Parts: sequence; structure tokens; C-alpha cells
Amino acid sequence: MTTDIDQLQGDLLSAIAAAPNLEGLEAARVHALGKQGAVTALLKTLGAMAPEERQAQGPRIQGLREAVTAAIAAKKAEMERAVLDARLASETLDMSLPVAGTAGGSVHPVSQVMDELAEIFADLGFAVATGPEIEDDWHNFTALNIPESHPARAMHDTFYFDKVDGEGRKMLLRTHTSPVQIRTMVTQKPPIRIIAPGRTYRSDSDATHTPMFHQVEGLVIDRGITMGHLKWTLETFVKAFFERDDIVLRLRPSYFPFTEPSMEVDVGYTLVKGKRVIGGAEPDGWMEILGSGMVHPEVIAACGLDPEEWQGFAFGCGIDRLAMLKYGMDDLRAFFDGDLRWLRHYGFAALDIPTIAQGVGA
Repeated sequence: MTTDIDQLQGDLLSAIAAAPNLEGLEAARVHALGKQGAVTALLKTLGAMAPEERQAQGPRIQGLREAVTAAIAAKKAEMERAVLDARLASETLDMSLPVAGTAGGSVHPVSQVMDELAEIFADLGFAVATGPEIEDDWHNFTALNIPESHPARAMHDTFYFDKVDGEGRKMLLRTHTSPVQIRTMVTQKPPIRIIAPGRTYRSDSDATHTPMFHQVEGLVIDRGITMGHLKWTLETFVKAFFERDDIVLRLRPSYFPFTEPSMEVDVGYTLVKGKRVIGGAEPDGWMEILGSGMVHPEVIAACGLDPEEWQGFAFGCGIDRLAMLKYGMDDLRAFFDGDLRWLRHYGFAALDIPTIAQGVGA
């Protein structure tokens, strides 16, 4: 039997090597390893052998199967490489051709809403400020009057790095865009009027939360700033964003470490065919959209300014949530799936540029 196995292995390997194409290789595989194949038939004889014979012949038959299997795999890879090389050699791409009529991208709803916010607040005299997404804990927490024991610093909320900066401060992915406010107050002299849109990171994920999301915050620092200025700014912003004059806001007392007093801001909605529609002089209900308040004196002092001379207000809200409310999405996770069908449905044309004169919405 030893001679027969050696002879069979030589014949099968020769047939595999001589296969002219993938179809021929598949025929050789079936002849060797198929249900009625030569190697399969040998494997079936093992059960009828005496123990001593099985111990001697079993490894040889298994070695035959492994050799045939490896030869088939190598030959298949060689053939597939040859097919790919031939295809690459024959195909060309003419970069001078015009873009096909069906091709084209779209502006993501988050990018569109960012542009709308920039347009609205530019009309109110605000500049757009940016800052690093990798922050230190002084800018992200300490300067904002967030104590060491505050739950927001916990590992389950914040993505920390295992390194510190040159001053020994922990490094992290910013949990809000408030550090941009701190950096602006440290580097610029008042008066200050900025919004800070950008990406932020927290350890959370469900239909309305993702580990990475977008936030916009606003900051005003000047002399004589009051809650009245804050209320007017928020009303003007929300009316311009939703493009309705019948917007009603409700301000509720709240708590944030970096503002005092602090307020949650609700917007009224009406029910239209069972769906919530923002606006209505007599709301059917209320929906929380942002947090706000007067900048805490401790925060102003931490930035090197005199809180007796300078006052201000700040506010912040989720850009993704604003997009969902305005344009009718119901699942935040779809924003980051990269599904072209979703983008074609909710995306915006490149020339849908928000303007106050024509209405910021597309």
C-alpha cells in the first residue's frame, strides 16, 4: 500500500500542477477530495484496518490529503493572481473624463447644521473659535470649576490617556467644547463673543447617544452682561434656526459647575399627526434643547480676569440633536454609519449654503 499511496500522490499532484484554469483545478480537487474522490476512498478504508495497520497507514493517508489540499490552495492562489494581474494590465482609468452624471457627494446634516449655526451667530456678532480635541484636565475640568470628586471626571464618562503633559496634567479626549471657552478667555482680552462647535467624546452609546458627538457652545464676556442678554440671544437663535417666529422657550433652574445661576432651556412643540413639531404659540408640550447660565465668577477668575469687572453668559447644546429635531431623524447612530442611502436621503447639495436672507434651512 505504501507504494500505491506514493504513486497516487504523485499522480494527483501532477494533475493539479497541469490544471489549465480554475475549472480544471476544481475538477482535480473533486477527483482527489470529493465524496467519491481517490483520497476520500483511502480514508474510508481506515475503519476496516487492524490497529497495527491503521497506526502505520493512517499518517501516510492523512499526509496525502494534506499535501493535495496544500497543492490545490497554492495553485488556486497562483491562478487568481494571474487573473488579477491580467485585469490590472488591461484596465485603464482616464482621469481626463468628466465626472459621471450619477456620481456626486452630499453635505452631511451635521456639517450643514454647523454652517447654519455659524451663519446665525455671525449675524449676531459672534466669531467661531476652535480648540484641540485632545485636552488636559485643567482646561477640560479644573478651570471650569469642576471639582476632583465630580462624577463627570469618572472613567466611565471620560476617555483618558495613559500619559500626562509637560506640567503633569492628565490628558483626555475633551468631553465638551467648554475648554475652547477657557482657552479664548486666557488668550483674548474682553469683550468676547464666540461660538465653539466641534467634536466631543464620552463613553455612552444608544439611539440618542454616541461615544463621539458634536456640540456647540456659546460664550459672551463683557461688562454689564445680564440674564436678559442671555434670554434674548437664545430666543433669537432658536427662532432663526427653526425658522419660526412662534417659538416659545421655557427657562428652568438647574445646576452646572461652570455657571451660576444655571438654566435648562425647553422649547415648546405642537403635535401634528402624532409627531412633535417645534413651535406653536400654545405648546402641547416641552422639549429640553440646551443648558445655559451666567459664567461662574470662579471660572472668570481662573482665566485671569476680574469677575468684579467682567461678567458673561454661556450656553451649549448638541449639534446632532438639533439636526434630528429640525430634519426629522430618529436615531443618532445612523449619523455615523456611513450608509450612502441615508446620506442621499438626508444630505444636502453642496450649493445649499445657509444664509440669513434666504433662510438658513435648505
